[in-house]
Amino acid sequence: MPVYDVIIRNGVVVDGSGAPPFKRDLGVIGDTIAKVGDLSGCAAEEVIHAEGLVVAPGFIDIHNHSDSGIFILPTADNYVTQGVTTVVVGNCGYSLAPLTDKNREFVELSEVEFVKELGRLPWASFRDYLEYLGRLEKSLNVAALVGHGTVRSAVLGTGSLKPTERELEEMKSLVVEALENGAFGMSSGLIYVPGVFSETPELIELAKILSRYGGVYATHIRNEGVELMDALIEALEVGLKGNVGLEISHLKAAGTPAWGGVSRALSIIEEYVRRGYDVSADVYPYAASSTGLEALLPSWIREGGLEGLISKLSDVEALERLKKDLARYGIPEERHADWDKVRVSYTEKHPEALGKSIEEISRLWGVDPVQTIAKMLIDDRGLTGVVVHSMSEDDVSEAVEHPLVAIGSDGSVRKPGEGAPHPRNYGSFPRVIAKYVRELKILSLPEAIRKMTSLPARKIGLFDRGLIRPGFKADLTIFNYYMIRDKATYENPHEYSIGVEHLLVNGKFVIRDGKHTQAKPGRLLRSV
Repeated sequence: MPVYDVIIRNGVVVDGSGAPPFKRDLGVIGDTIAKVGDLSGCAAEEVIHAEGLVVAPGFIDIHNHSDSGIFILPTADNYVTQGVTTVVVGNCGYSLAPLTDKNREFVELSEVEFVKELGRLPWASFRDYLEYLGRLEKSLNVAALVGHGTVRSAVLGTGSLKPTERELEEMKSLVVEALENGAFGMSSGLIYVPGVFSETPELIELAKILSRYGGVYATHIRNEGVELMDALIEALEVGLKGNVGLEISHLKAAGTPAWGGVSRALSIIEEYVRRGYDVSADVYPYAASSTGLEALLPSWIREGGLEGLISKLSDVEALERLKKDLARYGIPEERHADWDKVRVSYTEKHPEALGKSIEEISRLWGVDPVQTIAKMLIDDRGLTGVVVHSMSEDDVSEAVEHPLVAIGSDGSVRKPGEGAPHPRNYGSFPRVIAKYVRELKILSLPEAIRKMTSLPARKIGLFDRGLIRPGFKADLTIFNYYMIRDKATYENPHEYSIGVEHLLVNGKFVIRDGKHTQAKPGRLLRSV
């Protein structure tokens, strides 16, 4: 009679496939699910009595930004308490490698907290970055994408240059190096420097490299506001001409003039799926976004990296041009300038502004919103963070409900109490169950679990995770269906979610009886 390391008895199994729940025991040996069935006569070193609890695969966050956060807080408290066992980093065109003399300063200036606590980034190649990440003891698994913006800046710097044929070949070689060492694909961030300066043919050529290695192309598209459809068509062109699986990151329609656009975008995605193309999306379950304040400004003022931005914001004529642009167009993505909806989530130099809107800070300082933005960005050296309330709840609900859309947080591992971040960092996954399953009833529990497990696992290529099956890795989330919920709010964002009773990562307990064990059984996951 086999002896298991862990037996989970009498739980309600929601296996990640979307199939109806069933009651079974689970037996774990080492890091693997060994049996699903009746284990009433079997022994184990540890037994969890899961009567009345849901046993699901560990949640997989397909869109995460814990690239540096996992080094700063390897216990990942704000994610494991959500039931997350794997995060996919390197999103929105930004990864921590490859680094060259042309982009090291640019990347390290964006990683103030890492540099402050751990020193300069101690790697250059993507291979070396993954080696460091693999050696790190951590509480959850990490899979990585290589960022197009980081690759571009490694070759061209942060300007608006168009790559020569030789430079494009250099970019391709960096993508190949990342893929051959375990990256699951490439991401792009086409509103951010330097991705904002790239053209479609460049992206297609790099996507063709992904195709050869079976990688995914995940994109923060060029516009998520009134030009959403144009941006989606560009992404589809890259996916189709590159012959690569396409993931539309954090699908949304930002700004009141764009509301309703999610429905049209989903219809287009559905049509391409019907034709046999691998197209899908992810979404976070909130009607506010979060980004850097500089990302809300036109691309011309961001050219030249941080020093270029600060120089222009300090120039009277450039500031006057910016005022005219914003008066005419508003925030580039949204084509409106409701500065009362843009709230500061991170600032090093202006704690009095934390949690306040740009409109409120302007009144406090006695200057107009554009001068407020300039002062914040200059003083914070470009690193001011904001939460932007710009989406329709109906659009968010439609995306959450759609079968081709996975759940991602678009957040990162964070230390409690730092700044006023978006609550998605603490609550995205329990919120789906609490709000969209229990409260609104627009999703069944099996479908919600599928969106957080097997759907992202298939898209990324994690073929031994995301389902409860013998032979799959023992990443398991065990929660109280009636208790699980998010507690983080915009006003009090540093609140851990509740309801996850037990969490196993690679067969080891990271949460036991609702408490973090401080265990660090997480692994670097590689595509090769």
